[in-house]
Amino acid sequence: MHKLIRTLGFAMLALSLASCRLIYTPDVQQGNLLDKKNVDQLQPGMTKRQVLVLMGSPSVNSPFNQNQWDYVSTQQHRGGPIKIRTLTLTFNNDVLVRSEGDFFAEDAKKLVDDSKKYHANYPVDETQGDKNTSGTPEKKDGGSGDEGH
Repeated sequence: MHKLIRTLGFAMLALSLASCRLIYTPDVQQGNLLDKKNVDQLQPGMTKRQVLVLMGSPSVNSPFNQNQWDYVSTQQHRGGPIKIRTLTLTFNNDVLVRSEGDFFAEDAKKLVDDSKKYHANYPVDETQGDKNTSGTPEKKDGGSGDEGH
């Protein structure tokens, strides 16, 4: 009976810890990671080969529609809601005719602010770190072997 109560107690403790999000949940990024400067270089009239060299392989390439490439990325921050970003490139006769999507729809300032809130900013006072204030290096005992001669 005592073992049953102890086991139920541990199970309830584990369940309460899991529900309080004390267990670490990592960020998950999947799909294509595109660089905005590469996406900005896309121009109508580029060939599929030029786009492939610039952007890399699309994450979705349908065998039924050879004229559409989809670049998809999903991001989930610590178990939160999943953000899906897409970029669709449309070709006609192997030439880029249109690009559309919301891959870089977020405001750049918002992204910078989000990245700063997860990094601690510790003030550094360089004068406090040095214990030697005389300006000359200190000798360590037993290192020279000249003592007592």
